[in-house]
Order: sequence, then structure tokens, then C-alpha cells
Amino acid sequence: MAPTPPERLPAIPPEQWTDEQKKVAEAIASGPRGQIRGPFLALLRSPGLAHTVQQVGEYLRFKSPLERRIAEMATLMAARHWTQQYEWQSHHAHAMKAGLNPAIADAIAEGRRPTGMANDEETLYDMLTEALHNQSVCDVTYARAVKIFGEQGVIELIAVAGYYAMLAMILNIGRKALPPGKEAMLPWFPH
Repeated sequence: MAPTPPERLPAIPPEQWTDEQKKVAEAIASGPRGQIRGPFLALLRSPGLAHTVQQVGEYLRFKSPLERRIAEMATLMAARHWTQQYEWQSHHAHAMKAGLNPAIADAIAEGRRPTGMANDEETLYDMLTEALHNQSVCDVTYARAVKIFGEQGVIELIAVAGYYAMLAMILNIGRKALPPGKEAMLPWFPH
């Protein structure tokens, strides 16, 4: 096995943070996340962006009216699309706690269509699969998604997938390592 390449955007030691970085880190740590970790350690390099991104994420994770099971399934789909191990590791646990069937998460991890999905899960899966692979969705898929989730729900699910896609790119390009003692859960797709 090849050695793991070093992180490109490792955590900046807190004693080196600027006043603006300290302010943003404090805002993140004092919010519902309880600490600054993962992509926010890299995002601190742009404190204004880190602040705005964390506010969007706080809304999507903690304030959105989306059912958590569905929001976490959307997150897992984005993490799988980008093969983002850190994101998958974190949100797999959230998805299980929210009641997503482990077999659905396993199928997503393996890159196959889950069987036995509920109607809302199947609608979400079809919408995000089309969006991630075709950069849009057909009228039939869109109409079905609006019928199940409403227009607000469709917008929020697209935002969840987009938000976690952005974080996945930051984590992938920054080569964010998994927390100590954690193993990669996503299989790598053949190239």
C-alpha cells in the first residue's frame, strides 16, 4: 500500500490564528458543532468564507425543516460522488442515528442503486443521481420531487448536496486525513 500523502491544508496552530480567524473559530465552536474540525480547519485560511460557509452548514444541519434521514442520505450521496472519506465517516453515523436503513447507505457506498427504499428515499435518490451525473434533472423527476418534498424541500436538498460537494472538494484537495484510529469506509472506485 502506498503511503498516505501529507495534508496540504493542515490545521493552523491556534497560537498563529489572526484575530479574524479566532473570531470565526469561536463562532463555530460555540455553535451546535461544539468545535472546529474537518473542512473548517482548512477554511480558516479564508475567515470571511469560513464564517459564511459555517452559517449555511449550520442552517442545513441544524435548522432546516428537512427530515434528518433524508438530509443525511443526500449528504452521503454527495460524499460518495466525491469519494470523500472524512465526510462519509462523519455523516454515516448521523444517517444511522437519523434512521436511514444501513443497507441503503451500504448500497450508496458501493455505487449501486439501493433496494427497498421508501418513496421519499427513492425520489431523493433519483433526483440527486440525475443532478450529480447529468447536471440537471428531467421534468418527470423534478415533478415527482416537488410532489414529495415541495419546492422548499427540493431547493434545500439541492443545497445539501451542493454544500457537501463543496466541502468534499476542499477536503479532497486539502488531503484531509481521517481522525486518528478511523479507517476509510468508502471503497475506491476503479479508474
